[in-house]
Amino acid sequence: MFLKNLIFSLNATVPVFLMMVFGWFVHRIKLLDDNATAQINRFVFRALLPALLFMDLSTADFRAVWDGRFVLFCICATLLSVGIAVLYSLLFRDRAERGEIIQASYRSSAAVLGIAFVNNIYGHSTMAALMIVGTVPLYNIAAVTVLALTSPDKDRSRGKKTLFFSTFKSIATNPIILGIIVGIGWSLLKIPQPVILSKSVTYLGNMATPLSLIALGASFRFGEAKDNLPATVGIAFIKLLLFCGIFLPIAIKLGFRGEKLIAILVMLGSATTGSCFVMAKNLGHKGVITAFAVMLTTLLSAFTLTGWLFLLKTLGYI
Repeated sequence: MFLKNLIFSLNATVPVFLMMVFGWFVHRIKLLDDNATAQINRFVFRALLPALLFMDLSTADFRAVWDGRFVLFCICATLLSVGIAVLYSLLFRDRAERGEIIQASYRSSAAVLGIAFVNNIYGHSTMAALMIVGTVPLYNIAAVTVLALTSPDKDRSRGKKTLFFSTFKSIATNPIILGIIVGIGWSLLKIPQPVILSKSVTYLGNMATPLSLIALGASFRFGEAKDNLPATVGIAFIKLLLFCGIFLPIAIKLGFRGEKLIAILVMLGSATTGSCFVMAKNLGHKGVITAFAVMLTTLLSAFTLTGWLFLLKTLGYI
């Protein structure tokens, strides 16, 4: 069982890591330059990631499987995770670095890895979609707020009122949040999807993950990453071990089992999502810490997720 779970996790994470390595390689051989990489990041953020989230959420039957207790747990765990990430960021002086550290510490590959992970174990499941409802909107609202407030491009001379409205505008116009809202609304209203629309959105959504990972790898700079090793190791510890150690026992105590517990595991302990890098770059940050965090947590999560999965299986909770 352990070997089977290890192979499953490696199959889920190693291709992600290899796509980032590929992006770094094509940048090294000049197939992609910095300008092209920036354009890809912008395209992914504004078009492909919203399409991916709409694709996942618009087809889920939320009315049939709604579990308010489960969604509430996901919301509370996410909010507390953000709080822990904020406390960790206070160990570092640079304001812009703090924004990246906070986002990279709490944001998981919930939308991309969550559905694939749960479905691979249980077949088609809507628990991952419910987990996305409880986490991904908060992920993005918190990320936009934190990154906007700590952006190195932000004019420090502006008043608090102007800062508030600019941050609110960033949240309200965030393409990812809009994709989530439209996807959930489409599902709840049970609006039929013509085949032409469904296939077109699927094409766009399927491009989101590989293109964002290639752009991430192309933007990665080993020299700059070395200077941020301590911060990134801390992020990996929080992201892959600490959150699971705190919240999984609570979830078990509350009676969550099976696919719900797997969805919670993915929410808490999967790798930092590549969309963190896309959002950080689009809100004026360097993205170096974020890129390093995505690569390190992606590499290590193959083993940590397998360890948590094996432990839950051995104890009879899944």
